Amino acid sequence: MPQHTFLWPASAGGARIRFGGGADVLLAASLWGTTGTVRTFAGDASALSIAASRIVIGGLVLLALAAGTRRGAGLRRLLGNRRNLPLIGLGAAAIAVYQTAFFVAAGRTGVAAGTVVTIGSAPAFAGVIGLLTRRSRPTGRWAAATAGAVAGCALLIGGGRDAGVEPLGIALALLAGLAYAVYATIASVLITGGEEDRAVTGALFAAAAVALLPVLCSGSGWLLTGSGALIALYLGVVTTGGGYLLFARGLRTTPATTATTLTLAEPAVAAALGTVLLGERLGAVALGGLALMAASLVVVIAPARPGTRR
Repeated sequence: MPQHTFLWPASAGGARIRFGGGADVLLAASLWGTTGTVRTFAGDASALSIAASRIVIGGLVLLALAAGTRRGAGLRRLLGNRRNLPLIGLGAAAIAVYQTAFFVAAGRTGVAAGTVVTIGSAPAFAGVIGLLTRRSRPTGRWAAATAGAVAGCALLIGGGRDAGVEPLGIALALLAGLAYAVYATIASVLITGGEEDRAVTGALFAAAAVALLPVLCSGSGWLLTGSGALIALYLGVVTTGGGYLLFARGLRTTPATTATTLTLAEPAVAAALGTVLLGERLGAVALGGLALMAASLVVVIAPARPGTRR
């Protein structure tokens, strides 16, 4: 898929602003939003087993793509630099923690509350990490758009439905949001530092796959069925392999703080698919949340005014 890069004139001699990376991140979030609907066809498979299958299969696909790109030159350069190894280890641990903590949180406090807390807290954590590491200084525009998107996410998922709230479950959801923000920041650091995005994604997910392989082996019976194999391949190859490749490509030109805000589109896609394919209904509150989220994401991805910092 060619990279979509849009160039907008800033002024008569001003700099042009690239924001094609934001479109890649939105497409990645759209792919991730299909996982909930696909998950309903997996029968009695445990959430942890499904999460492990996504990472293991996706990690193998991403590693193969990285090894096949320029005969693995980018992967060798990434792993040959010893300063990158601690970041790769931390990023892989963040992926594993995000997957496990989120699914356990959803089981304890409900999918609605767990999703709101995890996805809604990730942009805030990314903004704090950006400040602490001095990589980026969130703007007022980003803060307002993120607040609107988080509020829209909460209305969309929780509108019209009661969701049980359990303290440990909420704590695990917050941990998942923090872990996701750490992964996004580390991937951004490596990619914007000159490393190949396929190499970065392949190394991070391959290392995470090693950590989650025991979880997959302990409950992989559902993979032996025809439908289970197809579901695992879709989740691993398309939503994980394809989705995170797009996300990594978007990080070339999109700050991690903005990218994590754009991933709030994931529950919107999930809600739309639930309505169309599963017969679920959205009430007035949820529809209002969907509209608020869409407007906020447009604010995030739209080009800045001439003379303002991106």
